[in-house]
Formats: sequence, structure tokens, C-alpha cells
Amino acid sequence: MKSGARRPVYDKSLADLISALPEGDGWGPATTSETTLNGVPYAPFSKGDKLGRMADWTSDSKDGRDGRGGRQQYNRNYRDQQIYGAGSAALFTAPVAEADENTFSVVSREPTKTRYGRGAVFTRGRGQRGANQARGGRATLQRGGGRGGTQGGYGGYDSRGGRYNAPRGGRRFGWKDYDKPARNRDASINIKPEWQLLEEIDFNRLGKLNLDADEGEDLDSYGFLYYYDRSFDKPPVKSAERRLTAIDRATYNVTTSSDPVIQELAERDEATIFATDSILSMLMCSTRSVYPWDIVIVRQGNKIFLDKRDNATLDMVTVNENAADAPMEATDGAKEGINQPIALSEEATYINHNFVNQVVLESDSSKVNMTNENPFYNEAEETEPPASKVYKYRRFDLSTSEEEPVYLVVRTEIDAVQKNAINGEDQYLTIKALNEFDNKAQGSGGALDWRSKLVSHRGAVVATEMKNNSVKLARWTVQSILANADQMKLGFVSRANPKVNDKHVILGVIGWKPRDFANQMNLSVANGWGIVRTICDMCLKREEGKFVLVKDPNKSILRLYEVPAGSFDDDDEEEDIPASVE
Repeated sequence: MKSGARRPVYDKSLADLISALPEGDGWGPATTSETTLNGVPYAPFSKGDKLGRMADWTSDSKDGRDGRGGRQQYNRNYRDQQIYGAGSAALFTAPVAEADENTFSVVSREPTKTRYGRGAVFTRGRGQRGANQARGGRATLQRGGGRGGTQGGYGGYDSRGGRYNAPRGGRRFGWKDYDKPARNRDASINIKPEWQLLEEIDFNRLGKLNLDADEGEDLDSYGFLYYYDRSFDKPPVKSAERRLTAIDRATYNVTTSSDPVIQELAERDEATIFATDSILSMLMCSTRSVYPWDIVIVRQGNKIFLDKRDNATLDMVTVNENAADAPMEATDGAKEGINQPIALSEEATYINHNFVNQVVLESDSSKVNMTNENPFYNEAEETEPPASKVYKYRRFDLSTSEEEPVYLVVRTEIDAVQKNAINGEDQYLTIKALNEFDNKAQGSGGALDWRSKLVSHRGAVVATEMKNNSVKLARWTVQSILANADQMKLGFVSRANPKVNDKHVILGVIGWKPRDFANQMNLSVANGWGIVRTICDMCLKREEGKFVLVKDPNKSILRLYEVPAGSFDDDDEEEDIPASVE
């Protein structure tokens, strides 16, 4: 302080200060207009701020009875409202590039275990009646040490993307799915640059097609049938579960243009379109498919042949293809190799092949023989007896006008026969099997435990399978309708141990009339005929040649390509890799 400055004078005494205090029970300084702006206290604020609550009796109780209550619930609901003005900090934060972090995933190097059973008998290539089948016919796979198998042979087969990092139990689907990495599937066939894209059709347009066809007529039948063992219809006793056993039987799945019977029918001009039930059902149910697949279409003159390539993916029995939480590949985070899509598909194909052979009563004295023998079985070359199978060649009228008749011939399959309980007549059956791998594992699709729920909650179990395996069940139903089968038997097969995929038990068998089952699934056969007629008309408008119909691996789109002649001839010269039967 400079010299000569005057010191402040305090005129008020202690008594004056005490008397100046405000009256009443309040505390702190009195509110004055000097700290307000038009009567509103001033504070920093953001336009994104929301007013909080002093007390709220409308929300759920905080005792945790709703599963998400208490302080954790409050923090989640009001974490952005607790501090007035806190939202303004977000206005000055720099954006963080998280694209690289979200798309990062660890690639597992764990080898995928694949195997077929010793009873799995498979076919590929050209089928010949009583001739040497060096390039076609049938090939047999052995287990080889219990759990051996083949590697590859799937032609780029990939899985449907499932939920990311799903826990063992059930959860709310969609929660935190925004941060899962994008997973793309590969096409079932490599699209070459010289292929010409002709048409691109989305599933919405295919779903609007409709064509009413007749019930079909039988042209000829080949093979024989054993009677179905009705004891499998009874619920099994817990202490006496039936094991699925591998039975060596010769089974064939020859493609359309290699079928000698279809070649004879084509020479007699019996129809315009020729196909097998496996290929035709895939095309008719294409709008339900998720995994990629392809069909080879050959036009010779005025005839259309719907073919499949060797080792085609549509021959494999998929598992939970339509589930919201579908099985994941190793590259997508799957830890258990036996629960990955390819391993599950092999397992399901193995189960279906052996299940059909196990549920029939093999007896030469009581089997039902058709007018013709099996066109693919050559007793001089085969080491195993033929399986119970009848190939029925049936014709359907797909004409839209009398001036231009269009007929389709399809090779259908019947698996067994049984006596009608009322009139004693023979009923033809198709037999398929659903399989359960682990209802608590990722990719189970929220399935129930079959061992405890199949008998008491059969409707819920079947409804869940209709949701998770929509395309698979739709194809089986269409194949049964095409074959004019009286009943479709569905077996329920589960792993003896969820951690082991080569031992199974049969939990039960349920039968349905195919058309009743189609109504339950909301399956329209008329829509399937419309899709078949539309695709074939596109090819008939073109010149003679070869076409490929490809399902986009990641979108609900079909693409039709025109390919050069001889595009797939190299496949026949490659080393034989067994193709599976469905």
C-alpha cells in the first residue's frame, strides 16, 4: 500500500451485522435478481439435455424383480440426465474412427472335424443301367478309425451369418448386434468373367408367382420297398433308447441328364422339362433359402434339363439355416468345430442316410416289388445290397394354354411302405430325420430339449423346427407331394453326448400327411410351380446352350447366367469326391 493511502473505515458493529441476517429458518444467502436472468438461474446448457426427475413412482420397482432394477437400472435410464449441462461436453469431442475396430476378428486355426459313417453310401456322375460306372454310379465312404472323413468337396459352401458372440443361454436377439462385424458368405460356384448375366430376380417377385398344376400321373416305377417298423412310432423308454446304427446299403442320387430312364422318356417326347425331386424342390422353395446354391440348366432342342453339379451343395442336409441365431463359421467366432455349419451338414446327411435304412423291416418275403428293377444297381459290381427305395417317374401339366402344352417329368423317391390301419391297403412313405446337436450351444436357434419336451410339448418342438429349418422342411414336404406319398415320417435324432457328433439316439418318429404339413408351414405348391415355369420360359426364349441359376450368397436374389458350352466338363475329369445323398 502506498504511503498516504486512506484505510477503509468499518462503521458497522457486530450487533448491526447480526441484525442484518434474514429472518426465518432458511440458510444460505437470499435469492436476489443479481444472479438470475429474467428470473431463471444461469448455467451452461446443451440443446440435447433433458430435465431429470426429483422422484418418479411410474417406473419399475428397484428391488430387482424385473431382472433389471435397482441402481443399475437407474444409471442406465438416466445416465444422460444426472448432471445438467453435462451433454454440452459431447459438442466438443472429436469423432473416433471405430470402423477398423468393429471389423476386426480373430481367425481360429482349429481344424474342422468332418466325417461320414461307414454306412454312408453316395453317388456322383453318370448313372448307367447294368454298365460299368467308372465315372458315375456310386462311391462308398468308410469311417476310418471311427471319426475319419473327407476334406473339402463343398464347392465354396459357406454358412449363414448368425448372432455375434452369443452366450450359451437364451437372450434378447438384437441386443448389441449393432457392433458385430459384417460377415459375408462365398458363392456356391465361382462366377467366371465370360459368363453372361441374363436375368436377376429378387425373392419378392418370385413370391408373387402362381401356377396351378394337376396332381400328376405315374409314368413308371422302379425298385422295391420294405415295410416300415411301427415300433419307432412309440415314445422310447429312457433306459432303452435306440441307438442310430450305420447300415451299409447302396443308395443313388444320379443327376437328371445322366438318368437312363429320363433319357428314354426324353427320346419319346414325354415332356418338355425334366428334373429330379431334389433339384425341383430346391427351385420351388428357393424363396425360403439362405445359403448359396446353384442349378445347371441345359437346353437341348425344345427340352429343358434341370441338373446339378457333382458335389453340389443342394444335396447336403443343412441345419438351422433359417434360424435367427444360425451356426457360425470358425472365422466368425465359432469355438466348437463340430457345431460349425459344414460339420453339422455332414452330420445331418449321415443321419438321414442311416435313419432310413434302420426304420424298415428288411424281409425278402414281405417286400413290395415294382414292375421294374432299380435302374442304377448293378449286382455284379456292388458289394452291398440295395436300399429300400422306389423311383417313381411322374408327369405334371404346367400348361398355361391348350395351344402350347408344357409337361414336366420328375424322378421322385419313396422310402418305405406300411399297411393302412383301417382298410389294410399299402401306404407309401417318405422318411426324413431332424437332428439335435446341442440346445444350449450357439446356433441352436432357441430349440427346446428334445429328450424332455418331445413327448409333452411336441407342438412347440415342431414349431421351432419349422422356424429354424424352414427351407429344409419345405423341400422335404414338396418332395413328398411330388411323389404322391401318403405320409411323411419325420424322425427326431439327437446326439448321445452333445460334445460328440458320431453317436446318436432316436427319440421318436412323427408322421404327417404332406399336404396338411404344407398348410401348417404356409407352403404354396402353386407358387413353386410358378417359379419353375418362369425360370424355364427364360431359358426356352434363348438359343440352345447351358445356363446356371445361382442364389446370391448374401442377398435374396437369383441370377441366371448363360455359360459357354463345356464349362463344367472339367468336373468329370477331376478326382472322384463322394457326393452325399439326402
